[in-house]
Amino acid sequence: MVTPFALGDVVTLRKQHPCGGFEWRIERLGADIGIRCLTCGHYLMLTRQRLERGVKHRESKAEPAQDEG
Repeated sequence: MVTPFALGDVVTLRKQHPCGGFEWRIERLGADIGIRCLTCGHYLMLTRQRLERGVKHRESKAEPAQDEG
């Protein structure tokens, strides 16, 4: 089954990045998914299958702010 990812979601990966971070933000969706490390800002492209296997926890993005007026 395909895990539903959305732009802006924050995912915690099982393996630690060399900078020490575990949390990444999803910035591109498709067959390949682009993620950015929230600790150092490194950008990485992974296949959807590889990302699904590596995700330990997924946190949905915050609700969009409502316009005033």
